[in-house]
Amino acid sequence: MVEFHSDGTIYPVEYKHGKRKRWENDDIQLAAQALCLEEMMGVVIPEGAIFRSRSRRRRVVHIDDILRARTTEVISQVHRLLQQEIMPPPTDQRQRCDQCSLRTVCQPEFYWGEKHLNLHRMGQELFAPEDD
Repeated sequence: MVEFHSDGTIYPVEYKHGKRKRWENDDIQLAAQALCLEEMMGVVIPEGAIFRSRSRRRRVVHIDDILRARTTEVISQVHRLLQQEIMPPPTDQRQRCDQCSLRTVCQPEFYWGEKHLNLHRMGQELFAPEDD
């Protein structure tokens, strides 16, 4: 979600489920949204927030140079994965998959159930164009 304040401030807010805990990936996701908004709107976004639905609390995230650099690094890594059509294996922390919005795309059960899974084939199927 993006809040547009009356003073012209643009404030990205990322909604999350689960426990109130600081995860680097949450901060990076928020920073990536801020970078997109900066590019689209021609502004600088110094901070945003992570809202946890369970606790109904916000945590302010300062989008500083360190977070921007880490976010840019992760974006570059994702671009390389997409260019190489490499499907990374799912996390070993299975509980992280429980509420993940990408679970139906990632399908970690196939990986966990078949250690011999051909990730190249899976990547080809994932990136194959749809038939018209």
